[in-house]
Amino acid sequence: MKPLGEQHVVVTGAAQGLGAALARAFAEAGARVSVMDREAEALIALAAEIGAKAAICDLTDAEATADAIGAIRAEAPVDTLIHNAAILRPQPFPQVDLATFRATMDVGIEAGFLLAQAVWGDMAGRGGGALVFVSSQSGIKGFAEETAYCAAKHALEGLSKCLALEGAGQGIVSCTVTPGMYMRTPMSERNYPPELKEKWVDPIRLAPAFLHIAKTRDPALSGQRLDAWKLSQETAR
Repeated sequence: MKPLGEQHVVVTGAAQGLGAALARAFAEAGARVSVMDREAEALIALAAEIGAKAAICDLTDAEATADAIGAIRAEAPVDTLIHNAAILRPQPFPQVDLATFRATMDVGIEAGFLLAQAVWGDMAGRGGGALVFVSSQSGIKGFAEETAYCAAKHALEGLSKCLALEGAGQGIVSCTVTPGMYMRTPMSERNYPPELKEKWVDPIRLAPAFLHIAKTRDPALSGQRLDAWKLSQETAR
């Protein structure tokens, strides 16, 4: 267990939605927070609000991603990485162009790989850490008009399982987290039908699950696919 007040936490896709909610929750818990996103104005505003470091970065660009995480690590070793960034552009399969497919995979899986590899040494050298990859039902099921998104999330599930095995002897916990509840985010605003919008919740209500993973680094969680809504309810008891 490592107190959140002693941790450096990196959150991707933090300019809005779940990423912004998690950044706020970790900052409130006393963690040092670094946030990554390509939406400069929103990211800078969030960083100023919570006292975080803002790394403006297009995660489809491998070189820019490496430079951004390098600058973050230069300020302090990373204890927890939450890869939340994703691209979802629903389209019938015949209409999906290669640029969209590549961008979705670059953000969803390539950036996850690059970021995890960059912080791996920090975690191994400090007795452990947490790699948390935000997934969804699209990581285990197929959905019409989500060819690229489902492929990226399925790959993320596989990456996490492998990292859990390799990190076990070094105290590095790797897991995927699915929301487990409909969230009100800009992505869901665009993609949810009216009946699901009636059920959605503020993403801050899922934050306790992520705080729990980062703080406990419970080996039993490593390699697992966790339900953030359920885990948040359990840890609140």
